[in-house]
Amino acid sequence: MALSKEEQTRIDLAASLRIVEHLGMHEAVANHFSAAVSEDGKKFLINPKWKHFSRVRASDLLLLDADDPTTADHPDVDATAWSIHGQLHKNLPHVRVAMHLHPIYTTAISAMKKPHIPPIDQNTARYFNRVSIDTMFGGMADTVEEGARLCSLLEKNSRLLMGNHGVMVTGTDIGVAFDDIWTLERSCQILITALSTGQPLNVLSDEVAEKTAQDWESIEDFSRKHFEEMKEIMIQKDPSLLD
Repeated sequence: MALSKEEQTRIDLAASLRIVEHLGMHEAVANHFSAAVSEDGKKFLINPKWKHFSRVRASDLLLLDADDPTTADHPDVDATAWSIHGQLHKNLPHVRVAMHLHPIYTTAISAMKKPHIPPIDQNTARYFNRVSIDTMFGGMADTVEEGARLCSLLEKNSRLLMGNHGVMVTGTDIGVAFDDIWTLERSCQILITALSTGQPLNVLSDEVAEKTAQDWESIEDFSRKHFEEMKEIMIQKDPSLLD
């Protein structure tokens, strides 16, 4: 029997959380992924507060309504998750998926005085002129006002490098968003490794960087296939994520 849209989204979102843990990109029991399940984008699924990514099952995901703050009264809803993801899904209907992480290399780049990802290879070039930068970190984002501010920085870009904090990647589907945040972390790892040599960076020309970024945007099927392959690995490893 075919799965409903929400059932499939539950499986894919649970799988994305487990993949990120498998790849060591998670942080303790923090961070949140969300995915819209209604046409207007306001009803969305999100992982429960303080549950390790490696143990999240499809049925564990919480269904919230960005227009109904009472849905966030559930004891398993994290205040920062509601503040950020609730505002995203309330105000940006094109955002179907939002992934917020504190991965080591991307967070390290965010902590620089002038956070920047120069195009030095085809991975970093994916982000040429395509990442918003926030340098106004003021502590944990636990108010709707802060969520709205962050939301405004994602109106035109799908990625936000959150200074002194981490990263937010948004997208139209889970597969593309997962591959995006994975490639972003890999890009920052490449960048930091190159910087650690003490040698000057060989930065690509704007023309080559732009062409490479456009090439990335033309192969979303690659991103989705990457996710599907990783999802199958997670299901084989532990079928309970489907429960």
